[in-house]
Amino acid sequence: MERTVAAHLEFKTVANTKVALAVAVARNSGYSSLTESLTVTTSDGADVPLRELEDQHGGRFHYMEFVDPSVVTVDYKATVVGTAVAEEPGRMELIRYVRPSRYAESDRLLPTSYAEFGALQGEALLRSVRDWVGKELRYISGSSRGTDGAVETLLHRRGVCRDFAHLAIALLRSKDIPARLTAVYAPGLSPMDFHAVAEGYVNDAWHVIDPTGLAPRETMLRITAGRDSSDTAFLSTVGGSLSLSSIKVSAVADDLPEEDASKLVVLH
Repeated sequence: MERTVAAHLEFKTVANTKVALAVAVARNSGYSSLTESLTVTTSDGADVPLRELEDQHGGRFHYMEFVDPSVVTVDYKATVVGTAVAEEPGRMELIRYVRPSRYAESDRLLPTSYAEFGALQGEALLRSVRDWVGKELRYISGSSRGTDGAVETLLHRRGVCRDFAHLAIALLRSKDIPARLTAVYAPGLSPMDFHAVAEGYVNDAWHVIDPTGLAPRETMLRITAGRDSSDTAFLSTVGGSLSLSSIKVSAVADDLPEEDASKLVVLH
């Protein structure tokens, strides 16, 4: 399998702004090859110094600092050949991903989870949560706020991919299934953008579910993964502030299969 992805971002910072960027494909020893380039430049054409920071699950953040107000352009391209090998999570990781988190308030959704899914566990629970979230929510671009969590999403019955994923994660954790949010490049996604999906740990493997059903899971490429979107944002500040003015994402695969929601899929 060969996948080619790209991201173009433009943003403006104030003085003394520190930025963490997460657009690079996660490293995985299973890929036959990963060829990539990342350039960050200011409006005067100067290259911005980058420091690559390793995150969990192969994710990488690129850290940069701007002393003066700056207009910044980011260009990332990558071609990935092959498929990823599955992770072997440690016990602490599974404990972390069954706990409530900022945007996946599983403790508050415990009654809802048991009322809707009863004694379901394992594969059956994974599929049922995916179907239920997809049925209960409407996908509406721009309909949610960056501060909305799973509870708010359920109350409003609408959202974007991160909201669908947060609700699925919270419901799975409520039933003691470790679950996490994963940011991906998603060939076949329309409209094209960065995409967020949920992963649940059943049958000794992380299986991806996408309640939006907007792209085939088999060709998705991991960028980052974590407790929720607070761990996986593609652009965030660590001091100072910025305004995003432009974003363009592309992702294509040499083979684009039909999405089969009933099939268990591990991210490759």
